[in-house]
Amino acid sequence: MMNQTSTSGRLLADAPMTGRQLAALAVCVLLNALDGFDVLSISFASPGIAKEWSINAKVLGAVLSFELVGMIFGSILLGQVADRLGRRRTAMLCLAVMTLGMAATSQVHNLGQLCVTRLFTGVGIGGMLAVTNALAAEYSSDRWRHTAVAVMAAGYPVGGIAGGALAAKVLAGGGWRDVFLLGVGMMLVLLPLVLLFLSEPPAALVQARRRGTLEQLNAALARLGHGPVAQVPPVPAQAPGAGLRALFSRDLRWVTILLTIAYFAHILTFYFILKWAPKVVVDLGYTPSSAARVLMWANVGGLIGGLSLGFLARVMPLRWMLVMVMLASTVMVANFGQPHVGLDGLSWAAALGGFCTNAGMVGLYAVTASSFPDAVRGGGTGFVIGIGRGGAALGPVLGGFLFASGFALPMVALLMGCGALVAAAALLLLGRLRVA
Repeated sequence: MMNQTSTSGRLLADAPMTGRQLAALAVCVLLNALDGFDVLSISFASPGIAKEWSINAKVLGAVLSFELVGMIFGSILLGQVADRLGRRRTAMLCLAVMTLGMAATSQVHNLGQLCVTRLFTGVGIGGMLAVTNALAAEYSSDRWRHTAVAVMAAGYPVGGIAGGALAAKVLAGGGWRDVFLLGVGMMLVLLPLVLLFLSEPPAALVQARRRGTLEQLNAALARLGHGPVAQVPPVPAQAPGAGLRALFSRDLRWVTILLTIAYFAHILTFYFILKWAPKVVVDLGYTPSSAARVLMWANVGGLIGGLSLGFLARVMPLRWMLVMVMLASTVMVANFGQPHVGLDGLSWAAALGGFCTNAGMVGLYAVTASSFPDAVRGGGTGFVIGIGRGGAALGPVLGGFLFASGFALPMVALLMGCGALVAAAALLLLGRLRVA
């Protein structure tokens, strides 16, 4: 329990983690898992959509991009909102947007309507990832912060794996619209948990300093299992203001720029494995079901990699470990493009590629959350993720361009793996400039 006379701005930083903090973190994991399902829901439904409306893959691919555009705007805009309106309120807003968007998608009757609803849903998805990243960091003590953010980020592939299994059962007995209704049901189940376990983080309340802050602060501390404080801790004199301008102030501009480059470059490599693995497997003469199996192992490897990095971050310097993971990602993605013996060999190569690339993604979330001060953590995280999402769009497109230009799989995999190499260089420069 915290001392009642504490005026330290470090509130939760040095205190032991309580059961209520762990419960709040668990809800953040579930919210991120829901994000993972929402992103992939259109992929699960796309075969049914293409069949019902008789559209080709090129048109469907253009439709799928609308969600990504929404995620970019959601991450940037709602990340800023989280710094001004509050983390908890913004998380509730994102959940409402996602719920309405999924419900509306289940009722569309043409491509135009589908584009609008997926764009709208993407705004909520992008905002939720930025907010949960900030929440996980601010609910944790210093000792557990990197691990907490990493475990939160690992919820994303869990949502894809578990949601995929549920979607398969739904599709077996219904139509593609039922996938989105499943998502609505998941959100409604999660809503009471959000109301019960999520409170505004004390650090965010101290930074906001609105009327009645002391009462709100002590209520938030109580909900997290800590005792009250006698007064509101002071905000550090050098604390930046909120907004995009603060992200490009003298003290933060290189943090923002280099983290955005690292995220953009690494997610380009990450999405090459996720998007092209099934096509590569089919082109090698295997069945689509075999391709799905290989992709499943890539996700399983990603889950294990993310969790492993999160727990190793408690005993090893995160930034240096992340640089090593980025280098390993380049090697393992290049290895995926080499000839392998049988489907088992491909599955192992995909799993190792997923292990390294998702560990890199999880580590980036942790580094990003710890690199920005409380006042701009939501906005900074949202900006890095939002702009960086461009790499997610570019990865599959660039891979397709290289294949179409006549490059063989080994060379394409090597070139696409170099995105992680660029990310490693950005992280090394970040440390060299002493702004990490």
